[in-house]
Amino acid sequence: MSGPGFFDVRMRGFRDRAEVADVLQLLDVRTAVLPGEPVPLAELAGRVLAESVVSAVDVPGFARAAMDGYAVRAEDTFGADAYNPLPLTMVGEALPARPLAGEVRPGQAARVMTGAPVPAGADAVLPAEAAEERDSRVLVREPVSPGRHVGRVGEDVARGREVLAAGRRLRPQDVGLLAAIGVGRAGVVRRPRVAVLVTGDELLPPGAVPAGYRIVDSNSPMLAALVARDGGDCLQVRYLEDRYEAVRDAIAGAEADVVLVSGGSSVGREDHAPRAVAELGELAVHGVALRPASPTGVAFLLGGRVAFLLPGNPVSCLCAYDLFAGRVVRRLGGRAWELPYRTAPLPLAAKIVSAIGRVDYVRVKVAGGLAEPVAVSGASILSTTVVADGFALVDRDREGFAPGETVEVYLYD
Repeated sequence: MSGPGFFDVRMRGFRDRAEVADVLQLLDVRTAVLPGEPVPLAELAGRVLAESVVSAVDVPGFARAAMDGYAVRAEDTFGADAYNPLPLTMVGEALPARPLAGEVRPGQAARVMTGAPVPAGADAVLPAEAAEERDSRVLVREPVSPGRHVGRVGEDVARGREVLAAGRRLRPQDVGLLAAIGVGRAGVVRRPRVAVLVTGDELLPPGAVPAGYRIVDSNSPMLAALVARDGGDCLQVRYLEDRYEAVRDAIAGAEADVVLVSGGSSVGREDHAPRAVAELGELAVHGVALRPASPTGVAFLLGGRVAFLLPGNPVSCLCAYDLFAGRVVRRLGGRAWELPYRTAPLPLAAKIVSAIGRVDYVRVKVAGGLAEPVAVSGASILSTTVVADGFALVDRDREGFAPGETVEVYLYD
């Protein structure tokens, strides 16, 4: 059995292929940010706020000294200079969390350390190097203006101010600010859970050595790293036999928001993933006008899960993840929809050949301010993406680019 409208491409080929732009529009419309969850302060860095944060307190909550020195009344220092120091009577000191008992009256000063409360009556802090203690007096050698070196109440954060907006990806300094206003936990978007299912009886697990006619799975460690980059939680990778029931049951039982199926999506006799997702839900896309990665599929399953059928060839897998699956992982986690790469407009050192009606993902090297297409471009040759500095996308309406034309290069690093 399979879903309505399902066309089995095995040993027959694709009848048609979806446009890249249409697939992106479909995913944009049918995916949304996941709900929020409370997370402790120590685990907030890198997470995306699900709701804005408004400070319930002033920071600082008291007038505090911004310098080590002396709390004074500013007018008592007017006219002082190195040749005419003005004497003030020392009345004690204020330390952090240990305020002066009493106040500073006219003609008086109190020793004060950075971060300590400025005593009542004082309106400025005279830096230590601008004065000299002698006996029980402070000799003022330069004047200070009112408010000088005093941190005002709410100077850093005012009570009632929105300090961080919903949708912000929290940086270390953001977490520090949350701590400063007394936030012990905050509501952040739940990380999307991503299942990686690998098909192919010829595959050995990562860490094994290729032997005989068997090759090592390179897609799952690459996908796990991409998922981590995009803010998802990658669940334990599962290896599946090339049997329909094994593939179907693994997809059905995947307790994840996104299911990535590596391999088994093309026209081979053992490519069972399209039929499986069609039985389990809606196979919305199978076959994309894209090189490489044309056998890519997109399905919507019960429980709001999204499944991506990623080609087994490693470059195709990388291309399909980046253009489609990665966007959804980021969208669900509250991150940006756009590709997570810096871009640079660069002239081409050599031509790029494409064909009208498809998008081409072209690996390029950057040297001397030019982008040079990588000569070897097979979908199974993963080393080309290591040699490359990035990639360019050729739009479906172009037959390629001539040498010297400027292309937008998405830089891997």
